Amino acid sequence: MNHLFVDNLTVIDFAYLDATRGLVGESWIADVVLGGELDEQGMVFDFSNVKRTIKRVIDERVDHRLVIPRGYQGLVWDEDQPDTFTWKLTDGSQIVHRSPDEAVVWLSAEHAVPSAVARLLEHELMEVLPANVTSVAINLREEVIEGAYYHYVHGLKKHLGNCQRIAHGHRSPIRIDRNGHRDYDLERRWASLWRDIYVGSEEDVVRRHVGADGVRYVTFEYEANQGEFALTLPEERVYMLDTDTTVELIAAHIADKLKAEFPTDSIRVKAYEGVGKGAIAER
Repeated sequence: MNHLFVDNLTVIDFAYLDATRGLVGESWIADVVLGGELDEQGMVFDFSNVKRTIKRVIDERVDHRLVIPRGYQGLVWDEDQPDTFTWKLTDGSQIVHRSPDEAVVWLSAEHAVPSAVARLLEHELMEVLPANVTSVAINLREEVIEGAYYHYVHGLKKHLGNCQRIAHGHRSPIRIDRNGHRDYDLERRWASLWRDIYVGSEEDVVRRHVGADGVRYVTFEYEANQGEFALTLPEERVYMLDTDTTVELIAAHIADKLKAEFPTDSIRVKAYEGVGKGAIAER
């Protein structure tokens, strides 16, 4: 059998639900290996079609979606609202999510691990690839990060693309320079503060309440061009901004906080949104 490989084909930025960590933002790099017979061009698959076909399927199926492990016993549907479900966490709290179907992907597994997501994508790719391609292997991996990073989830209701989905996320490094020198302690502090966090906009909050379980919750709701979105989370798992939550505004927020703490110092924040992209704020 002949094989064709494409490393670093794409990055999928998404969120998934975990029994303990809750709502987790993630960024996985996708590598692909195709096996099969050579076609009349002497190829397994034309490289020019890789992005048009394979990247498109991967991006459309998982990128900027919420991955929900269907096999988790703490998953509860609301029969009266089929677009709404509750995810019960091991600490006794819960997450409630409502969105159009296109904002989620259901996974036939108990946990959202790379191998389970890869199997889903491999199955779907085999449905669209030519007959001479007899196998597809996808490797989903995290970026190797030297330094501090955090997992965050957000939604951008004003975005015209898929960023409007209320629960998509990223695994992001952060670099902070203070007076021209990298400050690893500040980087670790922010990474700890934003570990598995939902970054919410104050203008999207419609309710704060204490549940029957004694947990303080915050509910976000908004309507975007893809439909209506709502998300209820334990307040301790949320970090609030007075602005929208674009990466540009996130970088500015962190820089402003640091400038207030160190008013005589120069501050430079390089905040990433997943792999290889982000925003810089200087104060």
